Amino acid sequence: MNASLSAKADRARAVIGACGSAVVAFSAGVDSTLVLALATEVLGDRALGVTGIAPSVAPAEAADARRVADALGARLVFAETHEMDDPHYVANGSDRCFHCKTELYAVCRRVAEAHGLTAVLNGTNTDDTGDWRPGLRAASDAEVVSPLLAAGLGKQDVRDLARALGLPNWDKPALACLASRLPYGTAVTAARLAAVDRVEQHLRARGFRHVRARHHGEVVRLEVEAARVPDLAALEDDGALRNTVREAGFSRHEVELEGFRSGRLNDVLGPRRGTTLGPETAADGVRSQDLICRSGVQGTRAQEEPS
Repeated sequence: MNASLSAKADRARAVIGACGSAVVAFSAGVDSTLVLALATEVLGDRALGVTGIAPSVAPAEAADARRVADALGARLVFAETHEMDDPHYVANGSDRCFHCKTELYAVCRRVAEAHGLTAVLNGTNTDDTGDWRPGLRAASDAEVVSPLLAAGLGKQDVRDLARALGLPNWDKPALACLASRLPYGTAVTAARLAAVDRVEQHLRARGFRHVRARHHGEVVRLEVEAARVPDLAALEDDGALRNTVREAGFSRHEVELEGFRSGRLNDVLGPRRGTTLGPETAADGVRSQDLICRSGVQGTRAQEEPS
């Protein structure tokens, strides 16, 4: 591990340590896994992972959360979230993630209070501030602490550090919740979420790693890693794939020839992309990071300021 990465890791540890105790919003992705690993290292049994269970969370991801937490020796609880009861979330506007994360962080806060823990941590990193991510506003509103962001860790830093620490999923492909497969304005339903999950699980079982099944009414548009697009295209007449697509409720599938690209459905937002924390965001990064460093730590500033 180089000196720069080591220094950033120590900053993240300092932010976590200043909290005294915390729950970690844990999805089993690389970012939140790193936070849970560091929190367990720094806080011991005063750290607790919380994995939200909802129709937008693929069952395989919940199982992976348990596997990863066990490998880390971390404490973990599962908690149901009820964003599907919120008509603003179900309507699937461009602020859907705000409503989802608001519910998740409220559940995490209740779990923290029930266990006598102080802060709520998440896995936001510096690269997350670029795309359209209204969930960051929910984190700010809920005074969630983001140790990776505060320490100046970007996505590649997170993977490098996770690998250096021997985390079991350091190379896991990035995943977003299943609702992100639905174009804005398409109502979120359990049936639609289950449909895209079924198709994605089929593709993963066939060896594709970076997978998205985008829901476009009767058509499901498939994305895989660019290098393997020809392999997917070769399955055009594959019976097993066609059967899976139809059993999931689609009439047919299409292949995205560009390959997988994160945030593709955000293209319709145009210049709104990147304004994640509200109208003042772009010029407000320093303030928001300072808030993140200080929030949830009983008024005590973290030992290190973000770089």
